Amino acid sequence: MEFDTKIAVILKDDLLTWQKLNVTAFLMSGIGGTQNIIGEPYIDGDGVNYLPMANQPIMIYSANSEQLKEILKKSLTKEINITIYTDEIFKTYNDVDNRAKVAEYKTDDLNLVGIGMIGKKNHVSRLIKRLSLHE
Repeated sequence: MEFDTKIAVILKDDLLTWQKLNVTAFLMSGIGGTQNIIGEPYIDGDGVNYLPMANQPIMIYSANSEQLKEILKKSLTKEINITIYTDEIFKTYNDVDNRAKVAEYKTDDLNLVGIGMIGKKNHVSRLIKRLSLHE
């Protein structure tokens, strides 16, 4: 199946394993909650219903701090929807505090540890072409 859009998650390359998983989950909740990417519910052979998941692939990449900042800056000029996770959010425990921490920083000063994006396939592909897939 071909998609007109592409979904990518970009994680800072020095995060601990639990941080990578946490950041990915939060970034994808932003994309999944606001974009039309959710498929139909799953039903097993016994008729048990399960929640639906994304209906297209999600690729996960690694980047350093400078690459994250550059990608964010470039993405703001494209038709790409972005979700971010900053280092300060690791120290907060609710959405209100998370948003307050992000609001304390200008865009260029954000301490990015993750970016999630969905947009036109060619726009996203150009932004991530120099990145490696997460190992």
